[in-house]
Amino acid sequence: MRLAGVRVVFILLAAAGAAPHAAAQEPVVEVPRRTETGEAPADPGARSANTGSIQATSNAERRGASPVECSGTCTAGSRVTRIEVLSREPMTGQTVGAAGPYEIVRGRVHGEVDVADRRNAIIQDLALAPRNAKGRAEYVATFALARPIDLTKASGVLIYSVVNRGNGSPQASAEGDVWLVSGWQGDLPPAADKQTIAVPVARNADGTPITGRMLARFVNAAPGTTTLPIRHATIGNPPPAYPPAGLEQRDARLISVGSETMSGVQRDVRVVPRAEWALADCRTAPFPGTPDPTQLCVKGGFDPARLYQLSYTVRDPLVLGIGLAATRDITAFFRGAAADAQGTPNPVAGAIHHVVAIGDSQSGNFIRTFIHLGFNEGADGRPVWDGAFPRIAARQTPINVRFGVPGGAASLFEAGSEPAIWWGGYEDRGRGRRRASLLDRCTASHTCPKIVEAFGSSEFWGLRMSPDLVGTDARTDIPLPANVRRYYSPGTRHGGGGGGFAHDLAVDPCCMLAPNPNPSNETNRALMKALVEWVVSDVAPPPSRYPTLAKGDLVPPGHASTGFPVIPGQPLPDGVFVPLYDYDFGAALKYADVSGVMALQPPVVRQVLPQLVPKADADGNELAGIRSVLLEVPLGTYTGWNPIARGFFKGQIQALGGGYIPFAKTKAQRLASGDPRPSLEERYGTHDAYVARVKEAARKQVAERFLLQDDADRFVEQADKSSVLR
Repeated sequence: MRLAGVRVVFILLAAAGAAPHAAAQEPVVEVPRRTETGEAPADPGARSANTGSIQATSNAERRGASPVECSGTCTAGSRVTRIEVLSREPMTGQTVGAAGPYEIVRGRVHGEVDVADRRNAIIQDLALAPRNAKGRAEYVATFALARPIDLTKASGVLIYSVVNRGNGSPQASAEGDVWLVSGWQGDLPPAADKQTIAVPVARNADGTPITGRMLARFVNAAPGTTTLPIRHATIGNPPPAYPPAGLEQRDARLISVGSETMSGVQRDVRVVPRAEWALADCRTAPFPGTPDPTQLCVKGGFDPARLYQLSYTVRDPLVLGIGLAATRDITAFFRGAAADAQGTPNPVAGAIHHVVAIGDSQSGNFIRTFIHLGFNEGADGRPVWDGAFPRIAARQTPINVRFGVPGGAASLFEAGSEPAIWWGGYEDRGRGRRRASLLDRCTASHTCPKIVEAFGSSEFWGLRMSPDLVGTDARTDIPLPANVRRYYSPGTRHGGGGGGFAHDLAVDPCCMLAPNPNPSNETNRALMKALVEWVVSDVAPPPSRYPTLAKGDLVPPGHASTGFPVIPGQPLPDGVFVPLYDYDFGAALKYADVSGVMALQPPVVRQVLPQLVPKADADGNELAGIRSVLLEVPLGTYTGWNPIARGFFKGQIQALGGGYIPFAKTKAQRLASGDPRPSLEERYGTHDAYVARVKEAARKQVAERFLLQDDADRFVEQADKSSVLR
């Protein structure tokens, strides 16, 4: 049953690589191409015909909730100026619930950002962006919205999915929720299967191009490779967003590296002479090849055993921080506007009342940055999001820097952990910075949302989660504010595994262990329900559950300190950990906000700061947190780390992965292999006994509000049908 009251939920999409639904139908925004002078011409797209007014009385209104009355977006300076509705189509392949069939509305949002508005003052290079006749910078973003065809059956919930590297599509909801996705990452090229945003190029006040340093790294080239594409981000495969400032690049530096430790120490470093490489394509023409600003050619070819690192000069920075303001203003439009300035109606006018943000990985980092930089304050002084659910997100997104690369992760030299990454106030003693928190700006403006965060083991081992809990000196637990709840899913990979009760799994092709199947999606579904109840009805969610120093849950990484068992033939968690680097990007970076200019590329590693990870039991399974049903009744050891099996980084952590080491089936097999962990036979005895244990674990989690009943029933059914001890 739907709770009384109305809610809007913003969901930021799952991690990179998630397959978008019906992605090929998404509209494409033509990102304005740079001219010879670097100017971005006006958007050429013609406005679609007015689709007519939509009038409906929502379930929320019938329950007595009052929709926000608003002209335009309620934003006087920064606002959505018009929307283009490009298509309306019935949604197919979706389960129809009480809300009935859905339609999907696709289009573009045109907006402008006021340089003079104090809420936008933090946006890097906004003052250097081209402006329209009203003195405002413009953007164009794609959007797609799923809504009940009969809007009177809408729940009052808007699920806004801030996409992950452009990937994401809206979905139908049996409860009548409205789903919305839109573009925010301005360095992505337009594509039919992605949500994107076109933002302006900044230029110096005299009209000349702005230049700066950029880093690109190349590794594991195939034998005989002469040419590799230049990539600025370590995840995804977008072309470089910033063109080189000329092809000669006399001040550029290319090195090849024989080895690189997890702590960033490079050995056997050789400078490649400038005459022996070119920004060119040598695949069809011998060196120096055909000039190409998107490719790197090395004379004689790349050595497959070495890493190559290019530091060079680029031009034309995109004003990526506009994506933060656009998210704020697009939210305001679909939440409260009746129509745009030209009369095109909001497709969900009058139906949306509360807002909750939820996002995975990069999208969760975006939520943190959005809140930290003050964008949760609307023009009316009220919160844009009433609640937020960042998941598997340990850092911030470096979107508000000149020549930013928000599509990166936590590899060497990538930013994101520089500012406050903790919800409570903490003096950053490890880096000598003042007391701060993610909530400082929203606290000052009284616009902080209610927050639930969830993450798992991989975030500790591969994404630098430790300082979020214990700071940069790892000496004390940072208390959570009253508006924040935290939940830990132990023994999970990034985003959780696929679940199920299969015992034997093939080794992951990338790594030394099988992929970790331990799921977290079902836990997160229950937590999402709890957050919505908290926002809408002020029903408190379950108490936070996560590892702490006070309870002795957190220890230095390594098998001896964590208590991980020595299992014959299997790797140990020694040296499979992404360090917390204290970078020096130069004096022009505002480290407290990860905003400004990163003049040093690569940055200098000042120090490696201490981090902690959760302790494990005798099986190697982590103890603290919300242990999934599979982890409560395990079939093996589930880790948040998995060593890379081959290539330049062999033996180091596959940062977003996780591993699985199955138990022996019988006592005889265990004794023969020397495995110290009890076998399935010794633990459970029979198949029926195992299923009974699963049923009891599921029942307990439902009672604690960490599992929904339909998911519990599915788990029990899967266990019963499994081959465990058959």
